[in-house]
Amino acid sequence: MTIIGALFFIFGFVTWLNGALIPFLQIVCELTESQALFVAFSFYIAYVVMALPMSFLLDKVGYKKAMSLGLVLIGLGCLLFIPAASTREFSLFLLAQFVMGSGLTILQTASNPYVVKIGPENTAAVRISIMGILNKFAGFLAPIVFTALVLKDFKGVNAQFMATLSEAARAEKIEALSNALIQPYVGMALVLFVLAILLHFSKLPELTMEGEEQIDATALLSESSGTAAAKTLWQYPHLLLGVVALFFYVGVEVIAGDTIGLYGSQLGVANATSLTSYTMAFMMIGYVMGLLLIPRVISQVQALSVSAILGLVLSIALIFADNQSTALASALWGWSGIAVVPNSVAILAVLGFANAMVWPAVWPLALAGLGQLTARGSALLIMGISGGAILPVVYGKLSEAFTPQSAYWLLVPCYAFILFYALKGHQLKS
Repeated sequence: MTIIGALFFIFGFVTWLNGALIPFLQIVCELTESQALFVAFSFYIAYVVMALPMSFLLDKVGYKKAMSLGLVLIGLGCLLFIPAASTREFSLFLLAQFVMGSGLTILQTASNPYVVKIGPENTAAVRISIMGILNKFAGFLAPIVFTALVLKDFKGVNAQFMATLSEAARAEKIEALSNALIQPYVGMALVLFVLAILLHFSKLPELTMEGEEQIDATALLSESSGTAAAKTLWQYPHLLLGVVALFFYVGVEVIAGDTIGLYGSQLGVANATSLTSYTMAFMMIGYVMGLLLIPRVISQVQALSVSAILGLVLSIALIFADNQSTALASALWGWSGIAVVPNSVAILAVLGFANAMVWPAVWPLALAGLGQLTARGSALLIMGISGGAILPVVYGKLSEAFTPQSAYWLLVPCYAFILFYALKGHQLKS
């Protein structure tokens, strides 16, 4: 659990580092906002492109060695930041992001079933909750560490400041900023290589699956869809519906965490740049409550149902919330001295609580009974992370076509499907 927990900390740190990297590269590479968002796209698209190939690697080398290779791959992605920062070539940054995303794909594909299978199935959501807490805490630290290491000598630098500089001064500042990126990423690469070596020689037991006849992974590459492997993989509707549920879940999670600052800014909220921390805080509260309640008080299925229902209720409340009132925030945290926000923004933050238990509950339900196909089932589930790249873009288009607040109608069908999966979808066997 300690070793896997360290890996989940790395997931969170590398993933949420993108939040600081995107505006930084917008300045260094002189990008438009839409161009800068390709940093996130190239990162998340790796989960779709590389998930199944990485599952084949798991079959060949085993979970433990695959996780070591994943750390090495992330480290190589960090090293690609050296030529990228030296040349300020945006395509190299995108390649580095894709390589890092590929490394995370294999780590996620291997470690999530590890957490599910390493102990009793009815407490799997509890173990994943612990991992979630570590993941979100790392996400909280990542932008702080990035700012301290990369921007320590560049306080107050932002796009507006750069626009006020002369062409020569701006070129000089951009070069200095770009060079400041190299040393931290080299250090991160070295740490990842050391961790890969330690993991390789650790006493972490190899994960073995029982209950299914071993199937050659290369069978899935056959042109014939009638192979035994392909038929077996697609004969688990609870797995396939679980992929869709995770697609919608990751989408609503990213929407709640990444659009809250933009939405709050449009409403004139003074502390809009820090609003993501509100959502993260509620998500951590949700993880802790899940840790305490599952399975002592409620089951994994009940937790998933409650999360989906709460998500539906909060989404509808968000759409019709009064933006002139701060009553909800005042009641929830205003007494602590933390800045209050309009009701709709507060509801968007509380969605973090509703989202917290979805990922931990879906994984064990979706992987139940897969046996030797667990690696490929896990790979399909990892591909559901692509919802975090696609659904926020859909929200943005809806926001432009209608209003930012009404665009949150997008959340309703997402939570509705998650509720369907909790009540019926995970039980389908044919």
